Parts: sequence; structure tokens; C-alpha cells
Amino acid sequence: MSIQLLVTDRNLNTLGALDGWTRVSCDRNHSKPAAGEVKLPAWPGNMELLQPGNRLVLIRDKAIWCAGPLEEPQSPYTWDLEQNAGVGTVTVRWTDDLGRIAGYLTYPNPAVDFESQTTTSDVQRTFTSVNSETIIRTLVDENCGPGALAARQIEQLVLDTAVGVGTNRTLSTRFEPLLDACRTAAVGDGLGFRTRQEGGQIKFGVYAPVDRTSTARFSAGLGNLRSVSFTSGAPRATAELVQGGEDPAQQPAEGEPANERVYVEINSGQAADWYRVEKLVEQSGKTDANGELTQAGVLALGDDNAQASLSTVTVDTEDLRAGRDYDLGDLVAVVLPTGLEIADVVQTIRLEATPDEGELVTTVVGNNDRTTLTRTVWTIRDLAYRLGQIERR
Repeated sequence: MSIQLLVTDRNLNTLGALDGWTRVSCDRNHSKPAAGEVKLPAWPGNMELLQPGNRLVLIRDKAIWCAGPLEEPQSPYTWDLEQNAGVGTVTVRWTDDLGRIAGYLTYPNPAVDFESQTTTSDVQRTFTSVNSETIIRTLVDENCGPGALAARQIEQLVLDTAVGVGTNRTLSTRFEPLLDACRTAAVGDGLGFRTRQEGGQIKFGVYAPVDRTSTARFSAGLGNLRSVSFTSGAPRATAELVQGGEDPAQQPAEGEPANERVYVEINSGQAADWYRVEKLVEQSGKTDANGELTQAGVLALGDDNAQASLSTVTVDTEDLRAGRDYDLGDLVAVVLPTGLEIADVVQTIRLEATPDEGELVTTVVGNNDRTTLTRTVWTIRDLAYRLGQIERR
């Protein structure tokens, strides 16, 4: 095991290394910000590095595993006289650079600042029949990348090389969380997106999941599977009732036609196995029934489908190693002790390590986040989404 923890400033200049760490864990997530935590002694050299605005870079076997800003540089610091704690200990929490992108909204007109945005409520940033990879890259570029206003640019963020994936689709967005808009563009093609630090740059890129089921296989017989936990539950919705068009509560100007609603129903096909569960998806201001409204319904089904996930504790071997032979978003195969073989997308790769016990790699395969996110987090995310829908009207 070879793990190194470096601290950089926001321009990626190395400030120093964190010494004496006792435990480190890091969840890298498919198209979502990472979550890392490290515990270490509160030595003056460490505390000097753990300052707001700095970044943490976790290097595993000479390759960057996860890099991004400190979210909680010193949370908490503890010291206890009775336990002879010395200088005490400090816990540090950080994310990857996708976490910074997650802090931005989509401006209707990204070329001007917030106070200069138009007051017309129905003005949106619209893409009509544009490649989904292009939409995602453009949204990031113009809101926080090199093409954004100087005050909104993330230091050293550039667009990675385009890989030519995705199909044409339509998307409109207005003051929506930036990553939510990116997920909407990605959902129809199953695309993912991520950041990676290379040299003095943070590269944002889009990728298509790779089918590695013939090479990335986990089973007890192969010696790379320690344990399996499978969960399943009823869908939160089997019918997404998408309501678009103009809000009837907003009266049209004199001489203008009356506001009209557009309705689209997207079904998962799971009602036959379970039962029908309906959910209203509000999309005021959007009228493309076969484009944006359908996409919104498909995206909602991604969260509301039958809740099945497979959490596996795996062991790196010479033949199969996380980050080298398979990665986030890849399609892998898991052979259960019952003989059933499951193929699904890698949603999370968790690395845990201590100096004495070494490394443990855990993968989460499937479409459910309950293994990594609390229901409170999902409730807050859903509330933020609903508020965003209100703000876009």
C-alpha cells in the first residue's frame, strides 16, 4: 500500500504533505461529487495546511485517486487530558473538484452577471437538437469554466478532450443547479461526467460507460469478492406525470393566446410487478413533449425505480484493480454465491486504509444510493430541486 496526502492551494500549487494519518476513507461517485475523510494528529505542520480554500490530493500508488477542495478543514478537533491525547486529533473532510462545480447555477444568459439577467420570467438557456456531450461541456464551460465570467471561473478548470459520445437532444435551464442540468442532458444516453487533476489543470470531461463484464468480474471463486449485500424495495413511482407548458396562473399579455399546458406520461413498466405509483413532475416553461418533457420523466424514473442495489466488498488482485481495470460508470459482473450473475454500473468506489491494516476497496453496483447517502440528504436534494422548479417559472 502506498498512500500520500498532499495539500495544494486553489491554483494547484503544492503546499505540503499531511503526516501521521491514522485512517483515510474516500468515496468516488459516478457523476456526483466525491466524499473523503482523513484523521490525523493535530501537529502544527498539519494544522497550518488545513485552511479554507486549500485542496487535498489523495495519491494511491503514485496516481491521483481523488483531488478537490477541503469542505471541513478541521471538523472536529478533539483533545482529552485523561486520554493523554498529546496535541489532539483532527478530522478533515474533502470532496473532488466536481464538488466545486456543484456549487453553481445555470444562468439564462451566462455572458452577463446575475444583476444583469433579464427580468422576463420565461427566458432560459436553451439547446435545441444538440449533442448531449456538447450540452454538458457547454454548460460547465460557460458557467464556471474558461468561457465563464472571470468572477465565476474555477481556477485551473479546463475542458477535457471531447470523446464524441451522446445523441442530439433538447434542454432548457434557468437558475438550476448546474450538475442537475448536466444529469438531465446525460440521462438519455447513460453518460457520466467527472473531473481529474492532471499536471497543473483540473480537467472536466464526459464519458460513456464501458462494458467490462467479460474482464471485470467478481466472485468468490476468483478470490476478489469478500462479501455481498443486496437490497431491494418497491419503486417510489412507476408513472412520472410530467406537466409542462405555461403556468395558467401567469396571465398572458393582452392579445396573446391563452396559456396552455402540455402533459407527458412516462412509465417504467414496473407496475405489473409491483403496483402503480404516480408522481407529478413540474416542468413549467418547457413545451417539447418528445424532448425535454420526456427527458424529465426518464430522469425522475432513475431516482424512483424499484430500489435495488448490490454492495460488494472486493479485493484488488494483480489481474483486477479499481481505477486501473475498471472505474466509475463501467458495467461489471458480480457472481453471487447462489450462482446468479448480476451486471450493472459501478456507482461508487470506496477506498479505506490504515497504516496497520492496509487497504480495503468497496464497490457499489446498481442504481440505488441508499448505501452511501442518507434519506435526509435525498430529502434535502429533492426540496432543492422543487425550489429550483419554482424559481424557473
